[in-house]
Amino acid sequence: MAPSAPRTRAAAALRMKQIALDNQGRTIRRLRAQLANERRGLATMKKELEDTQVALEASHKVITGMTEIGLNMSRKIERMKVKKQKVRANHEECHQKFQARIHAAEDSMQAQHLLIEALVDEKDSLLQTIHGLQEANNAPAPFDGDWEEEPEEEPEEDEIEDIPLGEGEIDDE
Repeated sequence: MAPSAPRTRAAAALRMKQIALDNQGRTIRRLRAQLANERRGLATMKKELEDTQVALEASHKVITGMTEIGLNMSRKIERMKVKKQKVRANHEECHQKFQARIHAAEDSMQAQHLLIEALVDEKDSLLQTIHGLQEANNAPAPFDGDWEEEPEEEPEEDEIEDIPLGEGEIDDE
C-alpha cells in the first residue's frame, strides 16, 4: 500500500524538525565549547592581569623605596655641601688668621732688625766716642777688637803615682 501523502508530509516535516533540532544541538555544543574556551582564556587573562597588578604594585613599592632613598641621599648631599662650605669658610678664616700672624711676626722681626741695626749703630758710635776720648787722653784702647779668651784652668786632681809591683807583692785592686 502506498503511503498517504499527509503521513509522508508529516514524517518529512518531522524529519526536517529533527534535522533542525540536531543542527541546533550541534550549534549549541559548538557554542558551549567556544564559551568554555573563552572562559578559560578569560580566566588566564584574569590571572595574568592579577599577576601584572601584583608586579606593578611591587614595582611601585620599589620605585617608592628608591625615590625615598634618592631623597635621603639628596638631603645627605645637601648637608655635606653645607658642611663642606663651613669647612672651607673655617679653613679660609684660619688661613687669614695665620697670614695675619705671619705678617705680624714679619713686622715684628723687621722692627727687631731695625732696632738691632740702631743698637749696632749706637754701639759703633759709642765705641768711636770711647776711642776718641782715649786717644785724646793718650790711654790704651781696651776694646781693640782682638778678644783673647784666657783658657780656663782646670783644677788639678791629685794623681796617684803608679808604683811598680815587685815580685811577691799582692795587688788588692
